[in-house]
Amino acid sequence: MSFSKEDNKVARKLFEVALQRELKKEMQAFSQILDQWKTQQPEDNKDDYYKIFTAVKDFDKHIARRYDGLRNSWFFDTVIAMLMDKTITTADLEDFSEEAKSEILRSLKIWESNQL
Repeated sequence: MSFSKEDNKVARKLFEVALQRELKKEMQAFSQILDQWKTQQPEDNKDDYYKIFTAVKDFDKHIARRYDGLRNSWFFDTVIAMLMDKTITTADLEDFSEEAKSEILRSLKIWESNQL
């Protein structure tokens, strides 16, 4: 499905909200890694450095794949993906047109039923 111009505008705003949520969540995960390192105070810091490096690198790849260079034709699938990984909820869909909302929810239901 392709969104209307108005729904594309809504999707762009929603992508920013979702990105901020993902950044916050991952920053908290990075903080937990650092807190664990502070508590343990190991002599060899290489493993803990690698944990942080890997977490940041993996997250960077994820957000680049999801948000960089998004074309309008990908907006629908990206919204579905954000719902599937719970970055957004169905309540976040309120500004979409009724047609877009129903199509998003229908596609989400199909995907969820195929996962069982």
